Amino acid sequence: MNRVIHFEIHAADTAKMAEFYKKVFGWEIRNWGNADVDYWIVMTAPDKSKEPGINGGIVGRKGSEPKGGEPVSSFVCTIGVPSVDHYIKKIEAAGGKNVAPKMPIPGLAWLAYCTDIEGNIFGIYQDDKNAK
Repeated sequence: MNRVIHFEIHAADTAKMAEFYKKVFGWEIRNWGNADVDYWIVMTAPDKSKEPGINGGIVGRKGSEPKGGEPVSSFVCTIGVPSVDHYIKKIEAAGGKNVAPKMPIPGLAWLAYCTDIEGNIFGIYQDDKNAK
């Protein structure tokens, strides 16, 4: 009850943003196909997957993109990955940035924060009970 059920990534160039997330995370992303709305459907796992998580969308930004250095003023989505180090490299190779270096959550995981090609922040999380 009252769980987060959908996320949205805002972008000035929705097609380019879709390519970024496809390239980095391998998500299935397709244009919704509604001529009145600039919206892309994001599937983070195959339909009917038993994996925990949610699906979302990419929507046309209503305003200017983040300039960098602003405080976080929205929910931050965190994506489970097998290796934070490997995904930081993938994110940077695709044009994103690592904005908060890899840090331990002692006894639980590794966490880093990154931004995509338009400055939207997200987390990447690697399970590791030996993190310290």
